[in-house]
Amino acid sequence: MLTKSSNPVAGGTPGTAAALPAAGLSYWLPSLLALLGAALLWLGWPVHPAPLALVLLVAWVPYLYLEQLLTARGASGWKVWRYSYLLLVLWNLFTTYWVSYSTLGGGITAVICNALLMSLPLTAFYHTKKRFGPTLGYLSLPIYWIAFEQLHLHWFLTWPWLTLGNGFAQANQWVQWYEYTGFLGGSVWVWLVNLLVFGAAFGFKSSTWPLAAEKDPGLVRWSWAVIAVLVPVGLSYLIASQYQEKGSTAEVLVIQPNVDPFNEKFEGGANFIPHDLQLQRLLTLTEQNLTPQTKLVLWPETSLDETYFEATIETYPKIQRLRQWLSQHPGVELITGLTTVGQYGPRKENASPTARFREDLGYYDIFNASLHLGSATAPAEFYHKSRLVPGVEGVPPWLSAFVIDLGGTAGGLGSQPERTVYRTATPGLSVAPVICYESVYGDFVGDYVRQGASLIGIITNDGWWSDSPGHNQHLQYATLRAIETRRDIARSANTGISAFINQKGEITQRTGWWEQAVSRATVHLNTEQTFYVRHGELIGPTCQVLAVLLLVLTMVRAVQARKQLIT
Repeated sequence: MLTKSSNPVAGGTPGTAAALPAAGLSYWLPSLLALLGAALLWLGWPVHPAPLALVLLVAWVPYLYLEQLLTARGASGWKVWRYSYLLLVLWNLFTTYWVSYSTLGGGITAVICNALLMSLPLTAFYHTKKRFGPTLGYLSLPIYWIAFEQLHLHWFLTWPWLTLGNGFAQANQWVQWYEYTGFLGGSVWVWLVNLLVFGAAFGFKSSTWPLAAEKDPGLVRWSWAVIAVLVPVGLSYLIASQYQEKGSTAEVLVIQPNVDPFNEKFEGGANFIPHDLQLQRLLTLTEQNLTPQTKLVLWPETSLDETYFEATIETYPKIQRLRQWLSQHPGVELITGLTTVGQYGPRKENASPTARFREDLGYYDIFNASLHLGSATAPAEFYHKSRLVPGVEGVPPWLSAFVIDLGGTAGGLGSQPERTVYRTATPGLSVAPVICYESVYGDFVGDYVRQGASLIGIITNDGWWSDSPGHNQHLQYATLRAIETRRDIARSANTGISAFINQKGEITQRTGWWEQAVSRATVHLNTEQTFYVRHGELIGPTCQVLAVLLLVLTMVRAVQARKQLIT
């Protein structure tokens, strides 16, 4: 028989009732920390207000505390991974959910798989810290992470959308020093400040923390964290205050035809607009906004949405129509997007790895391409998109059955190994024809500038993800390319947002979303090269070398520990 004093709810054992909430909180704390970390990373990401980017400098602190908490409790590496993966899945979901607007299955796959890949550097950090202790362990974390980001820029499943340095695109006034480091310098900054804040708030004992002092080590630690925030920001404002737009000038016109990619642009759409009428819309918008000073016109990605054989491009009626129109406007040149076919003949050894075969065509590639039409006597020039969207355009043959359909031409497109720069008849005007997704890659865009580009021309179709953060993030990322290269950017988007960006990454003009629009600006044509352009990516490859060394040391130490247990 229970008496009042023995009722466990009423508190027969002193402190039992009060301990229940604490035990519940302790149980849920890892999950809450994972949720908090994901929420902070999302909150600091474009396109939230620029000051919120400051949150990124503390957004990893919940993860660091989570890992420390679980390790102190003696949790297994598997359990630490599960909570780390939860954080990464939520971050990917909160920030890139809009991919599912085009294809639900593709969006889910992107979130799950990218989070899985992101968990690899965190797992490597856990094992290095376990084998070598906190000093080398915490030092290894940014090395592993940035080594992964560098890998994610170059392999066939490349998806660098959530590279930490991209997080300052909305607040690029803080990272004008990207002209020296590139956007991976921003990733270093994020990890440096997060580690300093975590060390000050939670956790590095003085014996393992080199910045501790005998007197008031907490104050010293917080001082270093504050310095690590303020110095890069102050340096950035100093660079911006002294920077002046460079180069001669030219007038550029960008066209936004606003053709719905789901229902109007492609054959089979519910409200398909015939190709001739789409072309007429582009020509009318251009004609109405030309001035005698206009030197270059940009039309969006796949504006000419038929498939053109490159070898016979001049025989197509639409190309002949464009040639005739250009002849009526001497001095004006056109860059437009289209889909092309390049043929290699009947011999496989002459074909590219992505080539397809048909009896009547031989080996051939389909390209998401841009076309440059200059003077009547200048031959047509092509550039083939080379950073292909994984699972949509860039699909190895053995994965072709799993291609994600985002509309248009999908699966196993061809590309080219070198960048093409369009040189115009206007003195100093050489254009980098960057197609859509390529604008996310810093060193890739820098390669155009190394080849002589004085203006970056982005052509894109951002209408696949509706009015979501996707197209806004894509626009903001372009501002970082302007800072890294110190080049003006002219951006032509099918359904928005088209824009002009100056050499300091400031958006000087932008169109609205989902509307026909034309934007005209006088751009500067810088010919100087930044440190980042001249030397390319230095941070990423350096971290990859260090990461390999750390992994080898960690594995050696693990083998030694196993041998000691056996003996």
